[in-house]
Amino acid sequence: MSLTLCFLPLLMCLAAFFGCKSNQGGTSKEAPTIIFRNADGRTLTMDDLRGATGTVHYEIFGREGVPAEAELLHEQARRAGGAGDYKKALVLLERASQLAPRWPYPVYDMAYTYMLTKDFDSARQYYAKTVELSPRGYFTAITALDTLTREKNGNLPAGTYLAYVSLEWIDNPEKKAEVVRQLVKSVPQFAPAWKELASMLPDGDPNLLATIEKGLAADPDAETKGILRINKALVLNGQGNHESAIRLLGELALDPKSTYATEQMAKVSLAMLAKK
Repeated sequence: MSLTLCFLPLLMCLAAFFGCKSNQGGTSKEAPTIIFRNADGRTLTMDDLRGATGTVHYEIFGREGVPAEAELLHEQARRAGGAGDYKKALVLLERASQLAPRWPYPVYDMAYTYMLTKDFDSARQYYAKTVELSPRGYFTAITALDTLTREKNGNLPAGTYLAYVSLEWIDNPEKKAEVVRQLVKSVPQFAPAWKELASMLPDGDPNLLATIEKGLAADPDAETKGILRINKALVLNGQGNHESAIRLLGELALDPKSTYATEQMAKVSLAMLAKK
C-alpha cells in the first residue's frame, strides 16, 4: 500500500526564462535550472524535482530485516481486521511488532484498530509510538495523534477523529460534502475538516482561500498544515502571484521539519509550476 498525495487541481501558470552559463573551459554548458533559493543559499533545481512523484511508500519504512514471520502475521492481522475480527487482529499485530520492533506498520495498524473499537486512549498511545518510529510521518499517524491528544485534553469533542476517518467510507460525493460541512460547523477548531472542505471547492471559488486560511488559523498538526500551505501556494499562483507561490513551496520542500508528504507534495507542485 502506498499513499498518493492529492492537492487542489488549480490552474497553474508560470512564465520564466532560465539562462545558460559558459564553463571555464570555454565550451558552452547548460547550467542547472534553479527553481528556488532560500535564505541560507540552498537551492532546488529541476534535477532535484525530477524524481518527485507525489507518492510516499510508507509500507517500506523500517522494513529492512523484518522477519518473514512478522510479515505473515501482519498480513493475517489485516485480513482479520478487514473481516471485523478486531480482537484477533490486535493479537496478531502485537506478535508481528514484537518480532520487528522497528517496523512501524503493525504499530500503526494497532492504533487504527483500537480507534475503530473506540478505545481512543490505546489508539493514541500506538499512534504516538508510530510517530516515534517515523517522526516525519507514517500514513495519517501525525494527524491522528494530534487529534486524539486534543480530544483527551478536552480541546476537541471525543470521537472527532473517528468521525473524520469515517469520511473515507462515504461514496456519495454530495453526502460526503454535507458531512464535511456539518463537521466544520460543529467543530470549527478542527483544522483537518477545513482542509477537507477546501479540497471539495472548485477552482476559482471565492471562498477557497478563506477556507484554507481558516484551517491554518485552527492550529493544524504538521501534516495538515503542510497540505494547507501547499494548497494556499497553488491558489496564489492561480491568482497570478507566482513569486509568492514558488517561495512558499520552495521553503516547504527544503524545510527539514516538513513531513515526508509535505516535502513530496511541495516538490511535485514546484515541478508543475516550473514547467508552465
